[in-house]
Amino acid sequence: MTSASKPYAAFVGRYQPFHEGHEWLVRQKLDQGIPCLIMVRTLPVSDDNPFLFDVIARNIYSRFAGEKVKVIAIPDIESINYGRDVGYEVNEWIPPDDIREISGTNIRTGSPCS
Repeated sequence: MTSASKPYAAFVGRYQPFHEGHEWLVRQKLDQGIPCLIMVRTLPVSDDNPFLFDVIARNIYSRFAGEKVKVIAIPDIESINYGRDVGYEVNEWIPPDDIREISGTNIRTGSPCS
């Protein structure tokens, strides 16, 4: 299978902002040679969502320059659902403590992360 036809690992989030914790998560798949699709939920601008999609996408692409990453905007979602034997995995990645403590809210407000 060529890299052009390889299935993507999908990531869904607000990414307000896209930070080191998000980068760590995406790296888990990129480091395995798996291309990544980052789906950014588009929400009305607010204190909790101050960044527009274009700003988020530029930030993501700058962190993964030259790597197989695609960023798309999606509408807000209520849930993620799948049927039986859909042909892909659903993974939970447990980050190390220093990554787990990173908070987008604290980054936006300038508060300490821990």
